[in-house]
Amino acid sequence: MDDNNQNGGENQLPVNQEVPQPVFETVPIGNSEPSASPSDLNPEEIAPDVAATEDVMAGGATPEVAASGEPMVYEENKVKYIVMALGALFFIIITIFIFSLLLKKGKETAQPKEVTLSYWGLWEEKEMMDPVIKLYEQKNPGVKIIYEKKTPQDYREKLIVRSQKGQGPDIFRFHNTWLPQIKEITAPLPPEVMTGSEFELTFYPIHQKDLKIGKYYYGLPLSVDGLVLVYNEDLFKKAGINKSPTNWDELIEDANRIQVPGKEGEIITAGIAIGTASNIEHFSDIFGLLLVLNGGDIMKLDEPEAVGALEAYRRFAEAPNNTWSEALPNAVSAFIQQKVAMIIVPSWEILTIKGTDPDLKLKVVPIPKPPGGKQASLATYWVEGVSKMSKNQLEAWKFLKFLTEKETMTKMYETQSATRLFSEPYSRVDLANLIIQNEYTGAVIKQAQDDVYISLPLMSRTYDNGLNDEIVRYIENAINATIKGVSYSEALQTAKKGVDQVIGRYKIE
Repeated sequence: MDDNNQNGGENQLPVNQEVPQPVFETVPIGNSEPSASPSDLNPEEIAPDVAATEDVMAGGATPEVAASGEPMVYEENKVKYIVMALGALFFIIITIFIFSLLLKKGKETAQPKEVTLSYWGLWEEKEMMDPVIKLYEQKNPGVKIIYEKKTPQDYREKLIVRSQKGQGPDIFRFHNTWLPQIKEITAPLPPEVMTGSEFELTFYPIHQKDLKIGKYYYGLPLSVDGLVLVYNEDLFKKAGINKSPTNWDELIEDANRIQVPGKEGEIITAGIAIGTASNIEHFSDIFGLLLVLNGGDIMKLDEPEAVGALEAYRRFAEAPNNTWSEALPNAVSAFIQQKVAMIIVPSWEILTIKGTDPDLKLKVVPIPKPPGGKQASLATYWVEGVSKMSKNQLEAWKFLKFLTEKETMTKMYETQSATRLFSEPYSRVDLANLIIQNEYTGAVIKQAQDDVYISLPLMSRTYDNGLNDEIVRYIENAINATIKGVSYSEALQTAKKGVDQVIGRYKIE
C-alpha cells in the first residue's frame, strides 16, 4: 500500500501538479496515433483514466497492484466471501439437522413406545388382578397388560409349545418345582431390575433354593405355601386333648385317642388321614414329607431310609392299629364331615374346608417334629416368570417387580381377602409380621421363617403332566402294591426304575 492510502486526504496532490503515471500503461489496440498527454488537455477535458486516478487519490484508497500474473486482492476477497458464505450455510444446515434429531428424541422420550404384555395366570380371576394392573399402567404410560386366567389342565404343555412358536405369553405362572421342565423358555431375572442380593433380602430361603440356576434367579414369587397340620378342635376336646401335637409321637398318640371304632371294627371317626393313595388328595406330598423326615432321598428309593418312610406311611392304614381306612371318604371331605380329626394339606385347602362349612372349628399348626429329629415340611407355591421369547422382557420384569413391592402386595392381599377367608401368604420377609398371627396362614409363615421347607418333584395338584405327575404315579403304584401284599422294598425298587427315568429326562441333579 502507498503512503496516500495510509495518510488519507492530507497528502493529496493539487490538481495542477504532475500526476504519477500508472505502473502499467494501457495502449489502445489498433490505434497508431499516440495518445494525448494529460498536460495537453484542458481541465474539463481530463482523460477518463486520469480522472479516475485522481478520484481514487482524493478518497485516499489507491488499490494495491498485485505482481504480474497474480489475481487482484479484491478477487481474493470475493472468493473468501463466497467460502465464508458456504461455510455459514453448511453450519446452518448442520444446526437444523441436530436440532431436528434432538426434537425427535425429545418427542420419543415424552411419548414412549407402546408396549403390550400378555400375562397368563392360573388361579386369580381377572377382576382380582385388574386393580394392580391398572395402577401400573397409570404409572407407566405406554404399557398395556392383558391378563388371562388359564385352566390348569394341559397348561404347561401349551405354555411350552406356544412359547417355542413365538405365540406364548410375555409373563406366566409356574409351580415352584417346574423350573427343570421350563428352563428352556424361561428368562433370567436381569440385575438391573433386581440383583441377586436384593432377591435374597426380600424373599424366603425356600424361594432362593427353588428359583436359582447358576448365578441367576428365574422367577419372582408372590406367595409362599407348604404342608401344615390342620386339626378339628371339637374332636380334640371330645377326646380330652387340649393342645396341639408338637412331635410325631404325640401325633400318633392323639390319633389313637380320638379314633372311634364301629361294632364291626370299621372306623367311624379316624384320627388322621395317612396310609392310602385312593382317598387322600395329597398322599404323595405326605409320603415325600415322611421320606425327608426319615432322612431319605427321592433319587434313592431303594435305600433303607426310603423303605422306612413307606412303612411308616402305610402303618397308619394297616390293621389292627390303623387310624385311617380306604372305606372312609376322601380325606378333605371326611374332615369337613368331621369323620377325621387331622389332615396334612397345603394352607389353600383350608379355603375349601371353610367354604363348605364356615362354622367348622379348626386349628392350623406347623408339621410336628420327628422324635429327636429336625422339623421339615414340603413347599408348594406358584411363581411368576418371563418368557425367553418375549420381545419385551425388561418391561415384563419391571411389572413383576412392581407386583412384589410391599404396597402392591398388601393391596392385592386386601383385594383377595375381601372376597375370601384369607389371601395367599406373603412371599416378602418384611411382611411376615402382618400375618404371623393369622390363624390360618401363621403356621405357613413360621415354617418359612424357620427355613424348614424343602421342595420335591412329587407334589399333587400341579397338573404338569410331567415331572410331578409322573413321579406321583410311581409312588401311587408303590403304595397300592403294598396294600396287595408286595413288600415295601420291592415296591420301591420298582418305583425307583420309573422315577430314575423321569429324573434323568429332566436332567435333575
